[in-house]
Amino acid sequence: MEKINASMSVSQVLDMDDNIHQVFLRNGFNCVGCPGATSESLEEAAKGHMVDLKKLLSDLNQYIESK
Repeated sequence: MEKINASMSVSQVLDMDDNIHQVFLRNGFNCVGCPGATSESLEEAAKGHMVDLKKLLSDLNQYIESK
């Protein structure tokens, strides 16, 4: 499985697993289904939601690796 990186879109990551949205929610993303999910990169979304990008990427990749 490919490693999740900051340039990937939110929707691209959400499409990787049916339950990965839980990782977003735990990191402060309360609108994972918003219209920006298709166009915003993880980096852009993290800035917009004031989320720690390094922690988000770490949590997302840990989740994917555990699958």
